[in-house]
Amino acid sequence: MGDRFVVVPVDGGEIAEHPGSVKAQAARLTCDDGWDEEPELEEDALFKPQDPNAAVPILEYNREPNKYGDGVPKENSPFINNTDNDKSSSYDGTNMALFEEEMDSNPMVSSLLDKLANYTNLTQGAQEHEEADDDEGSKKKAVKSPQMGTFMGVYLPCLQNILGVILFLRLTWIVGTAGILESLAIVGLCCSCTMLTAISMSAIATNGVVPAGGSYYMISRSLGPEFGGAVGLCFYLGTTFAGSMYILGTIEILLTYIVPKAAIFVAEKKEDQGDALLNNMRVYGTCCLTLMSVVVFVGVKYVNKLALVFLACVILSILAIYAGVIKTIFEPPDFPVCMLGNRTLQNHNFDKCLKMDMVGNVTATTQLWKLFCKGPDFNATCNEYFLNNNVTQIQGIPGLTSGVISENMWSVYGPLGMLVENKKLPSVGGSDPTQDIYLPYVVNDIASFFTLLVGIYFPSVTGIMAGSNRSGDLRDAQRSIPVGTILAIFTTSVIYFTCVVLFGACIEGVLLRDKFGDSVKGNLVIGTLSWPSPWVIVIGSFFSCCGAGLQSLTGAPRLLQAIARDGIVPFLQVFGHGKANGEPTWALLLTAGICEIGILIASLDAVAPILSMFFLMCYLFVNLACAVQTLLRTPNWRPRFKYYHWALSFLGMSLCLALMFISSWYYAIVAMVIAGCIYKYIEYRGAEKEWGDGIRGLSLNAARFALIRLEEAPPHTKNWRPQCLVLLNLDSDQVVKHPRLLSFTSQLKAGKGLTIVGNVLEGTFLTKEAEAKKAEQNIKSSMTAERTKGFCHVVVSSNLRDGVSHLIQSAGLGGMKHNTVLMAWPGNWKQSNDPQSWRNFIETVRETTSAHQALLVAKNVDSFPANQERLGEGTIDVWWVVHDGGLLMLLPFLLRQHKVWRKCKMRIFTVAQMDDNSIQMKKDLQTFLYHLRLNAEVEVVEMHDNDISAFTYEKTLVMEQRSQMLKQMQLSKTEREREAQLIHDRNTASRASMNDKSEAVPDRVHMTWTKEKLFTERNRNRECNSNVAMRDLFNMKPEWGSLNQTNVRRMHTAIKLNEVVVNKSQGAHLVLLNMPGPPKNRGGDENYMEFLEVLLEGLNRVLLVRGGGREVITIYS
Repeated sequence: MGDRFVVVPVDGGEIAEHPGSVKAQAARLTCDDGWDEEPELEEDALFKPQDPNAAVPILEYNREPNKYGDGVPKENSPFINNTDNDKSSSYDGTNMALFEEEMDSNPMVSSLLDKLANYTNLTQGAQEHEEADDDEGSKKKAVKSPQMGTFMGVYLPCLQNILGVILFLRLTWIVGTAGILESLAIVGLCCSCTMLTAISMSAIATNGVVPAGGSYYMISRSLGPEFGGAVGLCFYLGTTFAGSMYILGTIEILLTYIVPKAAIFVAEKKEDQGDALLNNMRVYGTCCLTLMSVVVFVGVKYVNKLALVFLACVILSILAIYAGVIKTIFEPPDFPVCMLGNRTLQNHNFDKCLKMDMVGNVTATTQLWKLFCKGPDFNATCNEYFLNNNVTQIQGIPGLTSGVISENMWSVYGPLGMLVENKKLPSVGGSDPTQDIYLPYVVNDIASFFTLLVGIYFPSVTGIMAGSNRSGDLRDAQRSIPVGTILAIFTTSVIYFTCVVLFGACIEGVLLRDKFGDSVKGNLVIGTLSWPSPWVIVIGSFFSCCGAGLQSLTGAPRLLQAIARDGIVPFLQVFGHGKANGEPTWALLLTAGICEIGILIASLDAVAPILSMFFLMCYLFVNLACAVQTLLRTPNWRPRFKYYHWALSFLGMSLCLALMFISSWYYAIVAMVIAGCIYKYIEYRGAEKEWGDGIRGLSLNAARFALIRLEEAPPHTKNWRPQCLVLLNLDSDQVVKHPRLLSFTSQLKAGKGLTIVGNVLEGTFLTKEAEAKKAEQNIKSSMTAERTKGFCHVVVSSNLRDGVSHLIQSAGLGGMKHNTVLMAWPGNWKQSNDPQSWRNFIETVRETTSAHQALLVAKNVDSFPANQERLGEGTIDVWWVVHDGGLLMLLPFLLRQHKVWRKCKMRIFTVAQMDDNSIQMKKDLQTFLYHLRLNAEVEVVEMHDNDISAFTYEKTLVMEQRSQMLKQMQLSKTEREREAQLIHDRNTASRASMNDKSEAVPDRVHMTWTKEKLFTERNRNRECNSNVAMRDLFNMKPEWGSLNQTNVRRMHTAIKLNEVVVNKSQGAHLVLLNMPGPPKNRGGDENYMEFLEVLLEGLNRVLLVRGGGREVITIYS
């Protein structure tokens, strides 16, 4: 909420004194050079005129909320192109008059440095939300600038988040099961992973200002919205399941070590104890989750205030452990473990580790006897192993100097239900060991192996992001985050390494493998080592787990809210809203729901590998982001932290990936599938964001490399596919006229190859810049609607012809240039007032030919099918008149790959002359198609040397008369329309009266002309057309002898070929036809348009095809 100044005029020219007001210096400002200027008001100022005679305004301080912003933080620079800059600070001197017109968009250096000095990045955390007063109209507390240093802001939060439940509840069991050496390997792997990740994170965090948001912000801005969203949600899920793990740890401490009698479900048999414990965890865990969620909802400030208490509990507990280890050197604590043979007994239901005891002077059986025998009598039936082995008692904590470290050096893995044994003690076999697990022995509650222990242990090294998440509260984040995080990881690594060695050196192996302390009367194993009392560890670990659970329930909803407010995942937008003070209510509800899933799993050992996957995924991408940025050497990559290298980042990334599959390969695959699905969803549906991310830079480098490789040689015929330049026409409102042209492009290419959609605007770029941007936006919208993937290129040129020429010559880049031009047939060229429209069309044909590019012209393109349509049974007819490199064969094949044309069959027609053997032509064509691997029906159409009909002469005469008239006379619009109507009437009448008449002429016209015949006919028929008087226009008779015989032959070809095509292919879904080339003499351009019009008459969907002068299809593999 920004402060507002309201300008209030004051009568009398005096400056009013006003509580909270700012005195104005003068009614007019006097500059250094003596010029007086009116003061400029702030752009945000609300001027309230009260009296027209009021001369002197004052600035009244107002704390109304900012009415001009939406409250959503933007990622624009606060310094350049900022519309909120104070206009009163604009430059009005003469020393920099040369730059005065640029001051609005580019501030002076002094102004920039002033804003940089005053710039603060305030946290968006819960603390600010809680500072808001609920009373309407009250003033917010002034937010102080961040003052937290490295120790309080980074080091201690990281220490609190790293040290936690696994250290207190599972580390002793891991040491006993894996042995000291393998435990050190586990700790070394995990700590190395986090240390390498911290180095990469430090480089990213010091590469500019990182707002509050931590890891999600760093990853998303470094790797792009797709990776950022996917990894951000994985990090959210990891934080949420971490909350489940901490709550389960809290309940395990409560029910196992503090108040075991509070259990609701009590097992009568030993085999039911596991299920009873899980059910108790579910019930109490759900209640604890509900209570913690209410605390977070009511007020996070209470959580923040208790954070120091929770941290103190962690530190005191660790100090108690080290104090206890030192004490064992002089006076080991007395925690005896009762052994039967070499088996460890659960010491819950007996007081003395004896089979028989002297009560008075009488020998009596003990409570232990009753557990293994069917009665207290000496002759009662007892367990065979119980009878064969003696009961012994060993010290659970023999001490640091006892030498027990050598026994705990190696691993003791085993299956579910394996008895915890001390192999040094004697043992005599007896009863079936599979049945003994139901007796009061200490047994493995889960199958143990190295990879499982890695997954269980890894959550104890997470929490390294705590410092970067608080970057908005730090005095110097770029210094504090690397130092504090790396120092915290180093400290915790030392603690873990020393704890592994000290636990193995002080505690007996059977007690280490006793996960729940059943052999020491239900005491916490690590508590037995502590000093002055086991309760120090029990209470400290309980509050530590409570605090960590509250922190997870506080942080996870805000992370989800940050992702939702970024708008990259559309279905999460509802979670961006919250209470009036910004608390993420909906996100908290979702977090609690997901957390409940972990609670229902109920086993700490089962939940730990799940959150390990999500955290490892997050750390993997932190390392990837640093490596990508380092290798790309982007100009903006200038981290202040210099002790990083891309090799370290790749090593960290590889280690994260390895740990994922070491911990649990199936969980790793599930986590990757979840991240992949989120990635593809954001890519398909998410909002487009431009964050200057590394993946975009990587794409640019890959594109540059590929373009350079493509430049080396032209594509082989086997790799040729149409790379299209689509020439679109826009109406006066810059709306696309023929969107189906885009649909046809996507159907032709099926999403492959290059598509450039071009358009030309007439004018100059300086005056048409806004229209060009609007046209580009409209074209992109149409491309999106028609599912056409490609690029848009709008050119502003002095005329359309030059603009199209520029597109044909310069569109594309390097080897990624178009080889095919696609455009619509100018259907209204006859009705157009401007002959330049069809002349531009013909010039485009000429220029594509000169550029050796293929040309596709679609007639009636608006009737072409849309992408949603599915054409039924039908045909795509190809009329192969001249060989153009095989493009006519290739296009139907490409079209039939698309679902719109998939059911259509391909038919190929070719034309045979009088001298051709049509039967042999058909066989040869079928063989050719067989070698091309194309399925098509083949038909050879015979066209004999028919006499030129009177209709052909009449059609040619009318065409030439119209051409001559338009050339000689400047007709008005009305006269031109009347003439066009007259010619149309004469055309209709002539065709009706002369359809069955024909007159012989000396020359016969062939369908295909040889070069010799063509030159002969040209020399014989070079006669100039005589001019026709205006008075003969209405009653003129055909003067066939004066006609240009070349035009007559071409008209004859167009009419005869049109008759054959209409007869065979009128019902086809699409007709592909060779497009004749334009005349080399530009004087006959309008005749060329007439020939094409006659050729296409009576056909609906036609695609005129003109090859680019190279083979595009081959029979070779």
